[in-house]
Amino acid sequence: MDFTKTTEQDSNYDHLEKMSVRELLSNINKEDQTVPMAVKKVLPEIEKLVSVIVKKLQSGGRLFYIGAGTSGRLGIVDASECPPTFGVSHDLVIGLIAGGDLAIRKAVEFAEDSKTQAWSDLSQYHINSNDVVIGIAASGTTPYVIGGLETCNKNDIVTGCITCNHGSPLSKTAKYPVEVLVGPEFVTGSSRMKAGTAQKLVLNMISTAVMIQLGRVKGNKMVDMQLSNNKLVDRGTKMIMDELNLSYHDANRLLEEHGSVRSAIENFHNEN
Repeated sequence: MDFTKTTEQDSNYDHLEKMSVRELLSNINKEDQTVPMAVKKVLPEIEKLVSVIVKKLQSGGRLFYIGAGTSGRLGIVDASECPPTFGVSHDLVIGLIAGGDLAIRKAVEFAEDSKTQAWSDLSQYHINSNDVVIGIAASGTTPYVIGGLETCNKNDIVTGCITCNHGSPLSKTAKYPVEVLVGPEFVTGSSRMKAGTAQKLVLNMISTAVMIQLGRVKGNKMVDMQLSNNKLVDRGTKMIMDELNLSYHDANRLLEEHGSVRSAIENFHNEN
């Protein structure tokens, strides 16, 4: 390879087993504090990727995340949180992991080593040129992810990536690469740590910015969130109270009647 995997380089710390619990926690925290600054350096690249995703989704497309191991799980977490948070359908943002759903909980041996499996997984969803696929891989060398993006490129599908090494094969494959360079991990090679945190931060940014651009937030409130538990019903009721200057009882009745904060507020305005 013509690039250096900083995610695999020796930790800046040694003799970890000799550290006290306080020393371990303090040093891990010290490393973690560098991650947001690494993300800040690539905001222009994230902006380009978000902008193209918004255009595609406005035209009826979907967003797919593909990854293996920790990276795959992070994509699935982000995708699965979009419907309850923003009230979008479950097939708008889709997370796929090498080895299938079994791999969410348990590592599937050699699942990430196939260059053809990702395209096979994506094909189950009738993927097309309206869609966007983001490959997530800390190393930037995962065959499952690279192979998936290569085939997407051949089929005129927009590709992005989130990786933590510079100049990786994955970055060179993606049309919209995001490289968050977090450096060596506290435990050498344990990319679920800083690299995983960086990927989570970038995924938060992508999905949140996209959903706001698509009109799924009003002011600073999740007006389209699914009312799937008592906490969220209470939160929704208080949003309506604040917006319409109603009592808790009246706001709650309005929410139950209309099923969402947005719908409740719009119908109140229409009727008054």
